[in-house]
Amino acid sequence: MQTVSENACFGGTQGVYSHKSTACSCDMTFGLFLPEEAKDGPVPVLWYLSGLTCTHENAMTKAGAQAWAADHGIALVFPDTSPRGDGVADHEDYDLGQGAGFYVNATQEPWAPYFRMWDYIADELPALLTENFAIDGNRQAITGHSMGGHGALTLAMNLPGRFRSVSAFSPICNPTGADWGRKQLAAYLGDDEALWERHDASIMMRKSGFDGPVLIDTGSSDQFIDLLRPETLADAIATRHQPATFRLQPGYDHSYFFVSSFIEDHVTFHAQALWA
Repeated sequence: MQTVSENACFGGTQGVYSHKSTACSCDMTFGLFLPEEAKDGPVPVLWYLSGLTCTHENAMTKAGAQAWAADHGIALVFPDTSPRGDGVADHEDYDLGQGAGFYVNATQEPWAPYFRMWDYIADELPALLTENFAIDGNRQAITGHSMGGHGALTLAMNLPGRFRSVSAFSPICNPTGADWGRKQLAAYLGDDEALWERHDASIMMRKSGFDGPVLIDTGSSDQFIDLLRPETLADAIATRHQPATFRLQPGYDHSYFFVSSFIEDHVTFHAQALWA
């Protein structure tokens, strides 16, 4: 692992690090904010998964999460959204290939050798963090935006006991039923739609739900709301009687202006679960 940069930030350190990834067969880069409390021992961690076209840098520089994480003494990790590099498969469409890993393990060519973001987020990067930094692996929470909201919800529901809380900003709620999802799941996983279901938050909510608190925010003026399909997840939450807060925020769109407006709520929400 190599240090790309480290900067003082709200009494802690905002770092950027790169490493050879076994899961993705390429070099991967991630951001990690450690609060001042990490100098004295392991701290809880909140994962932030970003959306289409993003890198580790977007949320790290635009969401404003570090100030609130510092207040609560929790770490933040900002992974990249896909494998990258000259030899890594890509596509001319912005919503497929590099920058659009969709947090799945691809089984189809040409994606399969590299696009294993599920294994990267679920296994490889957590092990790297707890081995090299003052991170408490027993106290983890997860959030994300858009494609990253999809990833946060599906990882949380498929890995019971891993995360104490889950939240999402403008998540892709029903990828098996929308153009943001069917295209990517077919490309990465093939045509057997039964294999897609564990990567659909609405389906997983009906099947298993989440054994902890859930918070979801979507803007009422989100320009992609028809692709996000929040009504499918809201219906699944109601049908399952899942304890959750699902908010439609009036006038907000899909941008980081929306995320930064409500990031304090989400960090506080997770801090309450992580320090309980």
